[in-house]
Amino acid sequence: MEIILAFTHTHVYEKQLASKDKDKSSIQCIECYDRNVYIGTKDATVLHLILPSGTDGDPSPGQSKIRECRVRKLGSSNQVAQLRVLPLFNHLLVLWDRSVTALNMFSLEPVVALKKIQHVHLFEVCDSLLATQAACVELVTSSSRRKLIRIHVVGVDRWDVVKEVSLLQDPVALAVDGACVCVGTIDRYLLCDIRTGSSDELFPHNHSRQRIIVTSMGRGEFLLNGPESLGMFVMKTGICQRPPLQWPQEVLAAGVCFPYILTLQPQVLSVYSAVDQQCKQTVNLSGAKGLLSTSDGVLVFTERDIFSLRLVPLKEQTQALVRLERFEEALLLLDGVQGHSPLDSYKELQKAISCLAGFVHFYQEGFSEARVLFITGELDPRELIRLYPGIQVCLSEDFQSHLEPLNKSRDLQVLCQEDRHTFHHYLAFLGDFLRAVRGTEQGLKCSKEVDYALLRLYVELGDTENLQQLVTFPNVCRLDHCLPVLEQHSRYFALGSLYQSHGNHIDAIKTWVKIADGLHKDPSCSDVYGHIVWTLSQLQDRDAVWTFADWTLQRNQEIGMQIFNKRAPDDRFETQDVLALMEKYPLALLLYLEFLIHDLNSEEEGHHNRLALAYVTQSLREEEESDLRKTRGKLQQLLWESKFYDVSTVYGVWIVESENLLREKAILLGRTGGHFEALQVLVHQEGDLQAAEAYCCRAARGRDAQFWQTLLLTLLQIYLSSEDHTSAAVDLLNNNPRVLAAEKVIQLLPDSWSVQLVSQFLVRSLRETFHQRRMAMLQKAIGQVELMRHKVIWMQASKTKFKLDKGQKCKVCQRDLAEPQFTCNLSGDLMHTSCPGLPST
Repeated sequence: MEIILAFTHTHVYEKQLASKDKDKSSIQCIECYDRNVYIGTKDATVLHLILPSGTDGDPSPGQSKIRECRVRKLGSSNQVAQLRVLPLFNHLLVLWDRSVTALNMFSLEPVVALKKIQHVHLFEVCDSLLATQAACVELVTSSSRRKLIRIHVVGVDRWDVVKEVSLLQDPVALAVDGACVCVGTIDRYLLCDIRTGSSDELFPHNHSRQRIIVTSMGRGEFLLNGPESLGMFVMKTGICQRPPLQWPQEVLAAGVCFPYILTLQPQVLSVYSAVDQQCKQTVNLSGAKGLLSTSDGVLVFTERDIFSLRLVPLKEQTQALVRLERFEEALLLLDGVQGHSPLDSYKELQKAISCLAGFVHFYQEGFSEARVLFITGELDPRELIRLYPGIQVCLSEDFQSHLEPLNKSRDLQVLCQEDRHTFHHYLAFLGDFLRAVRGTEQGLKCSKEVDYALLRLYVELGDTENLQQLVTFPNVCRLDHCLPVLEQHSRYFALGSLYQSHGNHIDAIKTWVKIADGLHKDPSCSDVYGHIVWTLSQLQDRDAVWTFADWTLQRNQEIGMQIFNKRAPDDRFETQDVLALMEKYPLALLLYLEFLIHDLNSEEEGHHNRLALAYVTQSLREEEESDLRKTRGKLQQLLWESKFYDVSTVYGVWIVESENLLREKAILLGRTGGHFEALQVLVHQEGDLQAAEAYCCRAARGRDAQFWQTLLLTLLQIYLSSEDHTSAAVDLLNNNPRVLAAEKVIQLLPDSWSVQLVSQFLVRSLRETFHQRRMAMLQKAIGQVELMRHKVIWMQASKTKFKLDKGQKCKVCQRDLAEPQFTCNLSGDLMHTSCPGLPST
C-alpha cells in the first residue's frame, strides 16, 4: 500500500561547535512558543532562536534561516534539564542545578522578583485552570529530597506553594491536565488530584528510568509507556477509552499532534494514527534525543541539530487518500479529527468523501453501508439517479454532476441488460434511499426529480402500495412527465390519485369512472366504485360532486347515497337540492330521509311525510319482489313514534295507493282518535286478532290504566258482535283479568253465555278485585294510623305549658320573641310563626 505522508521533515537548526566543546555544549532540552525556540545545553547555557516567518518554521526558498537572538550563561557546570514558557508573564522557566529560575522570554534576563525554587527534580506548567480567571498560572514541581509534589501559584512577581501531595515513590516523569497530575515512578503510574490530594494507582511497569513516558494528550487524557511495549491511553478518571498502541521497545519519548502519536527511538521517529492504531510514516533521525510537541507538529533534537516535522494539512492528506480510492481511511482520519476538535472547514470535505466511500459500497452491493454514507455525506439524490438506465430521464437537462469520476466495478446499463435479478436489488436500493431523503433538506433540493424517479421506480418494480402512497399524498410530480408513464403501464387508478393530489378532482374521478365502467383495466384497486363514493363524500369541490352524483346513484343507490350522508357536519349540501336530485332514485330518497330524521333529528313535517310515503312506495314495490317485513316495520315505527307528520295527508295517499297496508291504516286511524275504526280494520279487514290486541297495548303506552281498559272493552265489543270471534273474546277476557273490570264486562256479555264460559275470567278478576280492595283497606288503615300519630303529638303539644321569658330567642332566626304568637317544634324549641320549620302548635 502506498504511504501517505502525515508530516513533512525539515532541518531547521544546526549548532556549530568546536571539536573540544562538542560534548560540553550539546543540546539537552528545547522549548517553543510561536516562532521563539529556546535551547538548554549541557554547559548550563540557554539560547533564544527565532524561526523565520512564513510556514511555521519551514523556511521557503529565498527566506532567511533561523536566527540566533540571545544567549544566557547560567553557570560553569550542570546541564539545563527543562525549559517551559509562561507567555502570560513573558517568563521562561529554567530547571538547572536542581532549581527553577525565571528569565525574561525575550531578553533572557533574570526576573529578580521571582527567587529560585530550590530542590526541584521535575516541573510542569498547568495554565488551563487559572490563566483565564486571574493573572496567575499553576506550576507543579517534584522535590529532589522528599517523595512529594508541590503545587505553586505563579504570578508576575511571586510564586507561592499552595499544596503538597505526598507519594510513596519519587516521581520520574509527570504531566498535568487541569487538576489532574499523572506521575510515573520507578515501577508504576499514578493519578493525583491536586485539589483533594488523593492519588490512585493505574498499573505497574518494568521500564528503566529513561523509558518512563508520561505525556498529556489534552481533553483529560494521558499517553503512557505501558508494560509489554504498549502505549496506553488513560483518561483522568482512570479508564481507557482507546485500545493500546503497540510501539517499539526502545521508545525514548512520545508526542501528540492529533490525530497522530509520534514515538522517538535513537535512530527513527515513527508516526502512528490515534484513530486506527496503524503506523503511517517513519523518519530516520540518527542520534535523536528528544521531541517537543508544537501547535502544528513536533520539534526533534539531537545533540546539535533541531528538525521540524510539520503536520501536512489534513485536507491534503485526505485528498491524497481519495486519489488512491482509500475512502474508508480518509473518513476514519476526518472522523478522528472532528471527534477531537470539530472544525467546520472539514465538514464539506467529510461529506464528499462519505459519498465517494458510499459509491464503493454501492458497487459492491453493500447497500446498507452505502445508504448510511450517502445520507451522512448529504449526497445529491440526482447523483445516484443519473446512474440508472430508464430512471435517468427524470433529471433536467441542466443537471451537472459534481462528483469526481469513480472507477466503477460494474456498469448498471450492462447489468440492466444481462442480470435483471441483481439489477432489481439496485432498483430496490434506489427506492429505499430516495424514500429516506424525501422531505428532508437533502431531498428538497431536487424534490421534483426525487418524486418523478420514485414514480418510475415503483412502476418498474410493480410496487403498487408505495406507488399509491406517493401519488395520493402531496407530491411535486410533473403531470406532463408522469401521466404518460402511468398510462403506458395501465396504472389508471394511480393516475386518478395523481390528478387528485394536484387538485384536478374532476379528471381524477373521470379516470376512476372509466375503470368502474370497464373502459380501463387496472386490478390494483378492488373497489373503485367504493373509492369514488368515499372521495366524493370528502370532496369540498361541490361542482365535482354534482357532476358525478347521478352516475354514482345510478350504479348503486344505497352506496351512492353516502356522498351526502357521510359528509362532515360543516360541509353538508342544501337539503332541498339533495331531495330534488333524489326524486329519480326512490331508495336513495328513502335513505336520505332516514338520515335527516334519525341522524339530524329533523322536525320538518314535510320530511316526515315524505319518509312515510317513501316507505309506502317501497313496501308496494317489495310486495312482489321480497319479504317486506323490514320496510313495514320501519314504517309502523315511524307512524307510532313521529309527532311531526300530517296524518290526513299520509292517510289520504294511502287510501288511493293501497288497500293492503291495513295495520298502517289502523295506526293512522288511532292517531286521529278513531280507535274503534282502527280495531275494526284489524279484526274484520286484516283478520289478525293478535295485531288487534297488540294495537291496544301499543296505543295505551304512556297512558293510564283506564284508557287501556277502554281499548280492550272496545275490542271485546267488536269480538262479541260476531259469533265467529267468540273464542277470541273469551281469550281476551282470560288474558287480561287485571285490566278488565268484571262489572263492566258482564254488562257487555250476551245473555246466551254461560257462567262456565267466563268462570276463569270471573275468578281471576274477582281475586284481583278483592286483592285491590284489601290493598286499599290496608293503605287506608296505614293512613289512619299515621293520622292518629299526628293527633297524639298535637294533643301532647297542646297540653304542654311554655314559659316565655324576656329576651327569649327564636331557635331559627335568633331574634327576640316579642309577639304573643309563637310555635314549638317537636323538640320543644320556640320559634316565630313566620320562621320556616315544622311547628306542632
